[in-house]
Amino acid sequence: MRNALCIFGFLAAFLLISAAGAQTVLITGSNRGIGLEFAKQYADKGWTVIATHRRDITPGTLAALESQHGKVRAEKLDVTDHASIDALAEKLAGMPIDVLINNAGITGDFTQPKPQTLGTLDYDMAVHFFRTNALGALKVSEAFLDNVAASDQKKIVAVTSLAGSFEGESGGKGGIYWYRSSKTALNMMMVGLAADTKRQGITVALLSPGVVKVEKVAEMVDRMGLKGFLEPPESIAGMISVIENLAPEDSGALIRYNGEPQPF
Repeated sequence: MRNALCIFGFLAAFLLISAAGAQTVLITGSNRGIGLEFAKQYADKGWTVIATHRRDITPGTLAALESQHGKVRAEKLDVTDHASIDALAEKLAGMPIDVLINNAGITGDFTQPKPQTLGTLDYDMAVHFFRTNALGALKVSEAFLDNVAASDQKKIVAVTSLAGSFEGESGGKGGIYWYRSSKTALNMMMVGLAADTKRQGITVALLSPGVVKVEKVAEMVDRMGLKGFLEPPESIAGMISVIENLAPEDSGALIRYNGEPQPF
């Protein structure tokens, strides 16, 4: 009997230690591209991964990931729909989230002039870009703020672009108005969030992934023979390394996937 109690006590202690060491990441827009690669790499690290998507049924990519990793759970979340965000926040109330990754976003088709080129600008489309790329990230961050504050790591990051930086690779260039301006708005919103959450010990950072060869642009890249594109695993591994090394003094910073600081 005494041996059985000792074994039970050991198992209970082991489970408590394991639970205390559990790490959780929530990723928006994770059924493809950069978001899916984030989910894959965090799953491989043994994290609990909340991989969100906006489909009515779980996309095949995430269903496959769930079957491969017991700690991956796909959840519906549309960053442009406040009711959808609030519903998931209520469902996950009380769950600590160590890292919140605001990844969901749209770029539009850079090979087509409309709706982002002067002379063909579609101003109604601009609203969709801002709701998705900027306001969505802010609303998600606000909705899950208590979850992040209750965690060990307390980190919120947003995937931005040098296209939204005044000193980035696209500085001084025209075109793609809605994508660039919405990413610039995202940058300012996250800087504000960093200031407002500093007292809670939350670190907020903006990450630039580089020019990534995701599915949407892969065919165009290959067809046009474009150079300098990163494969998703390289970019995401770099950003995860940046996230792991984030410190409170980095809050509000814009950092490239390779760890280099980027001026706004």
